[in-house]
This record gives sequence, C-alpha cells and structure tokens, in this order.
Amino acid sequence: MSKFWSPIVSRLTPYVPGEQPKLSNLIKLNANENPYGPSPLALAAIAAEASDNLRLYPNPDAEPLKLAIAEQNATHGITAAHVFVGNGSDEVLAHAFHALLQHAEPILLPDITYSFYPTYCGLYQVAHRTIPLADDFSIRVDDYLGVANGGIIFPNPNAPTGCLLPLAEVERLIASNPDSVVIVDEAYVDFGGDSAIPLVARYPNLLVVHTLSKSRSLAGLRVGYAVGHPDLITALERVKNSFNSYPMDRLAIVGATASIKDLQHFEKTRRAVISSRRQLVAGLTLQGFEVLPSAANFVLARHPNYDAAKLAARLRGDGIIVRHFSSARIAQFLRITIGTDQACQTLLDALQRHLQEMPADF
Repeated sequence: MSKFWSPIVSRLTPYVPGEQPKLSNLIKLNANENPYGPSPLALAAIAAEASDNLRLYPNPDAEPLKLAIAEQNATHGITAAHVFVGNGSDEVLAHAFHALLQHAEPILLPDITYSFYPTYCGLYQVAHRTIPLADDFSIRVDDYLGVANGGIIFPNPNAPTGCLLPLAEVERLIASNPDSVVIVDEAYVDFGGDSAIPLVARYPNLLVVHTLSKSRSLAGLRVGYAVGHPDLITALERVKNSFNSYPMDRLAIVGATASIKDLQHFEKTRRAVISSRRQLVAGLTLQGFEVLPSAANFVLARHPNYDAAKLAARLRGDGIIVRHFSSARIAQFLRITIGTDQACQTLLDALQRHLQEMPADF
C-alpha cells in the first residue's frame, strides 16, 4: 500500500489470468487457447496493414469489423448499430459493467463462474449476489426469477465448468427479467452451443458478448464484441469514448475482420477442437475421472481417489500445464484446455502413469 493510492485500490481483488510460462517445450493446456493458428486470411491482412499506415490513427469505430459482424448475423436483423467492439471481450465486459450494471439493486451471477465478474464489481463498486449452481454444476433458471436485481450476467457455456444452458432456458431467463439487462458471455459458444444473438431482435434487455480469442485463435490480438439493442450499444460507446476512443489498433481491425469472414477456417478448426474434446473425455473417463459435460474448448475433471493439486503438480513436472482452482466447490477439479490430439494423448499417458505410481489420497 502507498499513501499515494486512491482509496479504492487497496480494496480491489485483481483478476488472476492463466499462467503464461516462459519455459519452452511445454504442453500448455491451462488458458483455453486454441491449438490451431488463426485464419491465413487474417495473417495476410495483418501483414499487409503493417506498413506506413501505422503512422495514422485507426478508425475509432472499427467500422469494417462492425459491418463484418453485422453481415454474419444479418438474418437475425443485426446491423452495425447493434454491434460494439473492443480490446478483447474483457474490455467489452468492463464497459458493460460500467455502462449497464451500476444500479441500486445487486446484480446476479453464478457462484462458480468467470472470476473477472467479481473483480469488475469491486472496480466499479457494483453490488452483486451469487446464485449457487445446482449439484450437477448447471445453472438453474428458476433461481433467477422473481429476484430483484440490477442486472444478470453469466457465461454460456459457463466457465470454468463448461456446462451449457440450453437456448430455450436462456430465453426464459431473459424474458422473465424484462426490466434488467441480461448479459450472456458467449466466449466458448462456438464449441457446442447455440448463440443467443438471434434473440436480440426480440429482447431489448439482452447483450451478447463474444471474443475472437477462442474459436478464432486470436487471443494475442485482443478483440471482442457485443451484440445488443442499439440503446445498449450507445451506452457502451459513450463509456468507451469517455475512456479510450481508439481501443482497437489498425492491425486488430483488419485481422479480426478477415477472420470473421473466413468461415471455412473457422469451421475446420472448431470441428477439430470438438473432435479432440470427445476423445479426451473418453480417455479421462476410462481412467476413472468424472468429467462435467462440456460445450467449451476445455473440460473440468476430477478423480475420486486423487488430489487435483497433486496431479497438477505432477503434470507440471512433465512439462504439461493445466489449471487448478482453489475455490471450495471445484478444488478437486482440473480444468484442461483441449489441445491437439497429440497433446491430449500425451496428457492422458502422463495421467495414467501418475495414477499408477501415486498412492490414493481419498
């Protein structure tokens, strides 16, 4: 602490991102990064833009990207006026907390969810109430009905569980809270769920947030977007332009625009991840792990006989990095990012060896 700090700083609990080890030759399955590279069209667009143009400011509204996103969703009545873009979905979410969730009543969010949400609540002094997941780690929509709130936010699929709330249940939650903004964070939806974007035309209280970090393999470019009623988008734009008028650089705009348009590469890599997930789940199950049903590019798994922290440490000794959380309800789970088939098999082989060598913990 320092006497020069603003009072709020000492009260913040910062978000802790997935580790980015500086060691080489690691099998990195801890940060939900896509094992396959970005669209070649995106890389070509970035290379072409890396020119004398960088002396010029980017388009402050990232219009080409907004138009590309709107075009992909035109059949659902989406126009550029329904789209907001930012420096990663985390920035988009931050602006949403600031612009749409600062009200007298607390916002509602699951007790096990993306851990940046409570961080934003602390930063923007947004009161919040956590709603426990069911015993099977699913979201129970009934728990969000008839409860006074200043907004609702949840990922779908949820993180770090990977569990998917069916679109009909998402709609029931939105329709039952017409006076509150409902933010559906769809960072992982492309790996097994149906997006809520088609509902935007019917529900002015719905904001759907996406990222290009996962299914578009652009985590290093930092691009996210939101789709919602133009009134919600206007609020986000007002906050953005009071904070940073140029959140997206020229390389990010052209790269993201090309990636959105390259549906062939998107489908190819998305399906590859889904296939690898299926094989990894089967392998883990054979070894006695309980694996939660996942619609994301990761799985959450626990073994009834072995401590998760010890398994994570053993894997790290093999140069395999997975994510372990200390939160009470999931402390015995490992979150494992879906890698290539080879990476997943290396993980399975290492786990099998350790399960044979280690004495049971429980």
